Amino acid sequence: MVTVSDRSFRGVRPDVSGERLAGLVAEAGHDVVHRCVVPDEPDGLAALLRRLADGEEASPPPDLVVTTGGTGVTPRDLTPEATAAACDRLVPGIAEAIRAASRDVTPMAMISRGVAGVRGRTLIVNMPGSPGGAADGWAV
Repeated sequence: MVTVSDRSFRGVRPDVSGERLAGLVAEAGHDVVHRCVVPDEPDGLAALLRRLADGEEASPPPDLVVTTGGTGVTPRDLTPEATAAACDRLVPGIAEAIRAASRDVTPMAMISRGVAGVRGRTLIVNMPGSPGGAADGWAV
C-alpha cells in the first residue's frame, strides 16, 4: 500500500486514503505487508514499485500493490506514468472498471488517470487519492 502525496509525506495532512484502504484490505481478509507515504516523484515511485514487486521490500513479493493518490491532472500527478514505467504489462480493464463505477458516484472520475499493470507476478493498481474514491476503487 503506497500513498502518493507531497502534503502527507511532509506531515501537513494525514494519510486518510491510505488508512481507509488499509482498513478495507484487512476487512477483506488480506494482510497489508508494506505501507508507506511517498512524495509525488515519479522516478522514486517507479523504483519503489519495482522493488516491491521484485520482493526487495517484502519477501515474498506481494500479490497486489495498491497506490492511492497522484492520479489527477495537476502537473505533479504522475502516479500513472510511474506505474506504467514499473510494469511489464498494463491491464487497462481494471482501471476502466474503476472509472466506470466511480462515474456513477462523482463526475470527477472522468479526470482520474489511474492505471493497473503487472510486474512479475504482482498486480499494481492505482486508486484515486480521496478516501471515498479509494474505497470505491477497492470495491470494484
